[in-house]
Amino acid sequence: MAGLQELRFPEEKPLLRGQDAAELENSDSFLLAVDTDWKEHDIETPYGLLHVVIRGSPKGNRPAILTYHDVGLNHKLCFNTFFNFEDMQEITKHFVVCHVDAPGQQVGASQFPQGYQFPSMEQLAAMLPSVVQHFGFKYVIGIGVGAGAYVLAKFALIFPDLVEGLVLMNIDPNGKGWIDWAATKLSGLTSTLPDTVLSHLFSQEELVGNTELVQSYRQQISNVVNQANLQLFWNMYNSRRDLDINRPGTVPNAKTLRCPVMLVVGDNAPAEDGVVECNSKLDPTTTTFLKMADSGGLPQVTQPGKLTEAFKYFLQGMGYIAYLKDRRLSGGAVPSASMTRLARSRTASLTSASSVDGGRPQACTHSESSEGLGQVNHTMEVSC
Repeated sequence: MAGLQELRFPEEKPLLRGQDAAELENSDSFLLAVDTDWKEHDIETPYGLLHVVIRGSPKGNRPAILTYHDVGLNHKLCFNTFFNFEDMQEITKHFVVCHVDAPGQQVGASQFPQGYQFPSMEQLAAMLPSVVQHFGFKYVIGIGVGAGAYVLAKFALIFPDLVEGLVLMNIDPNGKGWIDWAATKLSGLTSTLPDTVLSHLFSQEELVGNTELVQSYRQQISNVVNQANLQLFWNMYNSRRDLDINRPGTVPNAKTLRCPVMLVVGDNAPAEDGVVECNSKLDPTTTTFLKMADSGGLPQVTQPGKLTEAFKYFLQGMGYIAYLKDRRLSGGAVPSASMTRLARSRTASLTSASSVDGGRPQACTHSESSEGLGQVNHTMEVSC
């Protein structure tokens, strides 16, 4: 235990520095990218076209970072704040990054014709190998939120050899029961589609407070995403089946995610119960559970710095290490160097210490929570 290092998450930079409510209402707040290196592609798949944007090109055996957004959003609304964060850019410049938009959800998408059958959640997952093959990726590290996390988890279950690791935010592994289905139908009759989606994305506290962030996303969902296409995606997500995973050893022939997984949820987020249940069904030796304080329903938007720090340690746990500029850790700039693959297993420890039992290193994190220093377990819940 003595060799374990404490991982502290630095103080967060402001989310929207110097922006007032008027600027928040401008779609450019979320849709403008920091650089112009992104290239757009429409890729043929067995279940229709997929719109993706990509930056960089495959680098040897290094995996690509592939993202999938939540329902009601697209890759820009979901991930721009996170991927444009300065420290995250220090990490991602060493990887090719590929953002996937669910069918018809990208900015400027045409409305699907009458009678169009939106792909099932399983079919959405089965579209992704076409993306991997198109760009020549050997495997990917997936980052998904909500519906996108479900799609990436399903993708990893069906095509485990294509997935090196997963960061799953706000995932709900359960299908909708009859009561949930009826509640969703009733909500659709009494609320507008954007407001229904907002209750999926944000905590009740955020919605009641009607924060500038909620107001801005209400406008973006109404004006940027095609409403008819969104309704189809929303209906399909709410018709999903159970992810059908079980922790190894709990049932015969248990099926679970084989790759390292970091589960992320904000405190008091709508998805908290689902993420906790998902954690109980995954292999504890390769799973990290990160519960983020003061982040609400969209941790990648409200706490990009803390999430970046966690992602960096997650990459180190899989055997990748980055030497990044980080004034907060070093007291000065640390020269940036290439991302290096270490000669060890992809479930290596996030620290250089051995596991508690003296066996092979285990993927875990160690952080200071509001109650004090937490214990180190194979599956580690981190409150930050």
